Amino acid sequence: MAWIVLVISGVLEAVWATALGKSEGFTRLTPSLVFGAGLLLSMAGLAYAMRTLPTGTSYAIWVGIGASLTVAYAMATGSESTSIVKILLIVGIVGCVIGLKVLH
Repeated sequence: MAWIVLVISGVLEAVWATALGKSEGFTRLTPSLVFGAGLLLSMAGLAYAMRTLPTGTSYAIWVGIGASLTVAYAMATGSESTSIVKILLIVGIVGCVIGLKVLH
């Protein structure tokens, strides 16, 4: 169960990071509210997962999922440039996350 919660928390990290960018310094209400809710749920899930999973592994997976999805979303929506090198680096992060899960 902790792994499922950790993955969902990583996805929510991407949600709050994207919402933070769209909030324009907390001047836009809806993205600011999404940021707050996403942050709280993401942190709560990470804390839950860390009750049974190692801290370093949990944090690395949480960050890896969040960072990968945040960049992938930005590239998919055109707000960040896309290149083969960026895509390969993101695939590398995803591979490392999978490797940490397999080794656990």
